[in-house]
Amino acid sequence: MSHRIAVVGGGPAGLTFARVLHRHDRPVTVLERDPGPDARPPGGTLDLHDKLGQLALDKAGLLAEFRALSRPEGQAMRILDVDGTVLRDWRPRPDEQANPEIDRGQLRDLLLGPLDVRWGRGVAEVVPGTRDGVLVRFADGRQETFDLVVGADGAWSRVRPALSSVRPHYTGVTLVESSLDDVDTRHPDLARLIGDGSVAVYGVNRALVAQRNSGGHVKVYAQFRAPLDWHTDLERHLGLNRRAPLSPGLSPGLSPGLSPGLSPGLDGGRDAGLDPGLGRGLDLADVEAVRSSLLALFDGWAAPVLGLLRHGTAFVHRPLYVLPVSHTWAHVPGVTLLGDAAHLMPPLGVGANLAMLEGAELAESVAACGPGDPDEAVRAFEEHMWARAGRWAKMTAAGLERLVSPDPADALALFDEVQPS
Repeated sequence: MSHRIAVVGGGPAGLTFARVLHRHDRPVTVLERDPGPDARPPGGTLDLHDKLGQLALDKAGLLAEFRALSRPEGQAMRILDVDGTVLRDWRPRPDEQANPEIDRGQLRDLLLGPLDVRWGRGVAEVVPGTRDGVLVRFADGRQETFDLVVGADGAWSRVRPALSSVRPHYTGVTLVESSLDDVDTRHPDLARLIGDGSVAVYGVNRALVAQRNSGGHVKVYAQFRAPLDWHTDLERHLGLNRRAPLSPGLSPGLSPGLSPGLSPGLDGGRDAGLDPGLGRGLDLADVEAVRSSLLALFDGWAAPVLGLLRHGTAFVHRPLYVLPVSHTWAHVPGVTLLGDAAHLMPPLGVGANLAMLEGAELAESVAACGPGDPDEAVRAFEEHMWARAGRWAKMTAAGLERLVSPDPADALALFDEVQPS
């Protein structure tokens, strides 16, 4: 009899696991809480590394299809000073395939293929060790048992508590994501600024990064160090003077005495003659208030750079969380984790790649067991995953410290180490 195998989560890790099992003629059920593949925006672009994500796709038999969809030119990277000076302008060779980009939605559709996905099946709890196997309780009250349940359900995994009591913690760095559409036609100057791939500008404890997706879509990420609840009380958390009148030539949100480009000013109001609405809190759902706040935070930066924020169509608050660098657990038969559920780390181009490779490796190990109990294979996989993920988690944690740093030179030095000219 075939083992009853389920993977919780229809992201890159879960779908790669399922697709490789499918290639080995092993049945697997994908449990995804979203009601359908297009229920929400799929996210930005991913660079798939040749020895990580691309290797996983090769194991799934999808590498050629990936290369037909991917954008090798998207590997280009430009770094600017806050005054707009170009500090680095790296462009890939025409045959460069080390880290080509692909939109998350395209990758999802590529992996989905013939898979059995149960959409709208949010998992509430996983209980190992029952008489019939691992019990999965769903949010709608239904339940089902499996022989192996793989948690690939991200940072706030509902499977993880079956193995570990550890929860993600805030890094001290927040991202606010925005988007630009049809950039080549509507904003040609910004299109030239971004180039074929990404552009990054690093300041004191803050950064702006813009990254091309396909179809003229661009993701913009404002990054800064702040308390997790920075938006709830701007005066207390960020030192803003709520009633400070605007001085001639002083940008909104920049209190007297603060240097341009170094202001922590995030404002969100409308009062005439005052910093625009420096109320005690910022409504993160108010697009124009958030825009004004971010423009104040990056005040003094070059006007073309600030255009990335001025023309953003929406803003999404994304504080960065991580799991401990060496997150492990006592092995529990019938349950394991992949990707962010196992080792959430800063989003520096490694997480999805690792998650996909883990999914492919675990699937191959399980398939190799045939009708036998895969428990020892799962245990061996966990040991290998922990060691490798721990090394990457340590590197990405150090990388985040350097990219959003009191000294912007740290970010430039990191780029030179990773991508020497």
